[in-house]
Amino acid sequence: MEKNGNNRKLRVCVATCNRADYSKLAPIMFGIKAEPQFFELDVVVLGSHLIDDYGNTYRMIEQDDFDIHTRLHTIVRGEDEAAMVESVGLALVKLPDVLNRLKPDIMIVHGDRFDALALATSAALMNIRILHIEGGEVSGTIDDSIRHAITKLAHYHVCCTRSAEQHLISMCEDHDRILLAGCPSYDKLLSAKNKDYMSIILMWLGEDVKPKDYIIALQHPVTTDIKHSIKMFELTLDALISFNKRTLVLFPNIDAGSKEMVRVMRKKGVEHHPNFRAVKHVPFDQFIQLVAHAGCMIGNSSCGVREVGAFGTPVINLGTRQIGRETGENVLHVRDADTQDKILQALHLQFGKQYPCSKIYGDGNAVPRILKFLKSIDLQEPLQKKFCFPSVKENISQDIDHILETQSALAVDLGGTNLRVAIVSMKGEIVKKYTQLNPKTYEDRIALILKMCVEVASEAVNLNCRILGVGISTGGRVNPREGVVLHSTKLIQEWNTVDLRTPISDVLHLPVWVDNDGNCAALAERKFGQGKGVENFVTLITGTGIGGGIIHQNELIHGSSFCAAELGHIVVSLDGPECLCGSHGCIEAYASGIALQREAKKLHDEDLLLIGGMSVMKEEVVTAAHLIQAAKLGNTKADHIVKTAGKALGLGVVNILHTINPSLVILSGILASHYINTVKDVIHQQALFSVQNVKVVVSELSDPALLGAASMVLDYTTRRIY
Repeated sequence: MEKNGNNRKLRVCVATCNRADYSKLAPIMFGIKAEPQFFELDVVVLGSHLIDDYGNTYRMIEQDDFDIHTRLHTIVRGEDEAAMVESVGLALVKLPDVLNRLKPDIMIVHGDRFDALALATSAALMNIRILHIEGGEVSGTIDDSIRHAITKLAHYHVCCTRSAEQHLISMCEDHDRILLAGCPSYDKLLSAKNKDYMSIILMWLGEDVKPKDYIIALQHPVTTDIKHSIKMFELTLDALISFNKRTLVLFPNIDAGSKEMVRVMRKKGVEHHPNFRAVKHVPFDQFIQLVAHAGCMIGNSSCGVREVGAFGTPVINLGTRQIGRETGENVLHVRDADTQDKILQALHLQFGKQYPCSKIYGDGNAVPRILKFLKSIDLQEPLQKKFCFPSVKENISQDIDHILETQSALAVDLGGTNLRVAIVSMKGEIVKKYTQLNPKTYEDRIALILKMCVEVASEAVNLNCRILGVGISTGGRVNPREGVVLHSTKLIQEWNTVDLRTPISDVLHLPVWVDNDGNCAALAERKFGQGKGVENFVTLITGTGIGGGIIHQNELIHGSSFCAAELGHIVVSLDGPECLCGSHGCIEAYASGIALQREAKKLHDEDLLLIGGMSVMKEEVVTAAHLIQAAKLGNTKADHIVKTAGKALGLGVVNILHTINPSLVILSGILASHYINTVKDVIHQQALFSVQNVKVVVSELSDPALLGAASMVLDYTTRRIY
């Protein structure tokens, strides 16, 4: 033996509870079995391995030519919280007899399952040393509590990442008893990519399926919020049905809520749907090949955020079950997966991409390190573990000795005149902003967008900002699901049927969101402005044109053809002035910056604009600002035009109040402060009594288009720092 000074072999008991932990323990078991001069291996199988509904997965242990010394039926059926507690109790009743017979020197326990807690508790109380695999990690459910509880019971720790190692040290574990080895499953993953995979795809998904053209779905219940996790699973299946790609759906684990999730699968007809293959279990070697060549993996399994990164396969992580995990760039988190549309949009963003392979969780050499660590254990050392508590000093302040990266979004605003790109932090702070004139042609515009995005993304590194994705605000009608500008206003030329998502995503390797500038203004108010916490509100933008966005029941309304909230084209007069849309009497024809500029030029041409103290140079262009200045200085004709514009806007607001009945109206843009009093007067004069008390305010946001573009990114993504 290398250090332990023992004259006999080390007797190691490996206990496995389910298909997931066996994938991590099997490489260690093979390594122990390959060195019989140092180790004796005892295998104990319990938990869902022995249940037919979960695939009788103990058979794969037998197929791997391991002798199973003990089979313990420890699961109390019911798949609810009480059944989990009873299963732990049953395991605690049965395990002492097994451990008395085997008398292992050390027990290897993996992870964070309730079965593993029973194993660690039994071994600790029976004075058996415990080696815990994958301690120190953070996920996001009750698993965290179980994992950390096992850490406190364990004598030795094998962790997979540097962060996990630091967490263990922070939990007062002895640094000398912590091994940073990497994940044992990576020893197999990193050598698996080039094996024959077509026959495996054929076996599990059918003849007509090609690599990168199918989805793997694996979703488990969240025991701390079972009702929501079942609803989320139902929305996931609806989204997958709509997405219309061949999908391999694995049954959930045995946690509380799994029975209800299986009922949802059957209610949706998943087992008989032509696009779905529903299975209880796939052998790990074959599962590796399936995820390595999938177009996407979706769900909330730790496999998605850990193992799949080794292949760069896109992953959509739903909900909070894995939200604390370190992940590679391939993982897109959808924390609030509460609508089918969000999940469907994530599928459109991720499906078919290829990300850089990640080795966050291992380099393929974990098992040799673990075996060396086992050989170094000195059985003569006292069994009682010691905790390394930090020294406590009174009345001293602690300085931050490092700066974490600021999670940020790359926000792009495509206006009629300027193209702006900004770095926006999680708190809505514009860290840095860059502005260029918006080119007139499609080719020049796309080239400039890509150039600016690449330069700003590079600058973000120097500013210590981590870019999570790209949000784009643009004029015109937008299909946000596809990231396509369907057609634009006359202010932006050559901007019809333009796919913005693909070229930017391909260059930056980041997810990209696109929406109309009015919708972005509403999103900005919802996240950072006066719409925060308001369930139903409307934002009206008063600028070069008139736009807006509608938030109804906390969701942005796009409409059946993505034409909702074209509020500038509400008609308030049948014989009003012509609008750029071709119609007459639209709000925009009265109250937009272009409309005011038109009226200002008419007055100037008739020498009726300028009033005492005003002047316009010969080459100077007359603008809406001159009209407003003249009105303020007492020009009655200018004042009448501005008030008429305000009344037109007010009538539009009245129509909005009568149609969707929001509790708040936010006026945004450079003209908002000039219109708000007139709008309030019109509401009191023209609106039904029941809506006259609606709150109307001027936006406090300095840059709603950029902040709204950023909010699309920040609301959807939470990439981990690693």
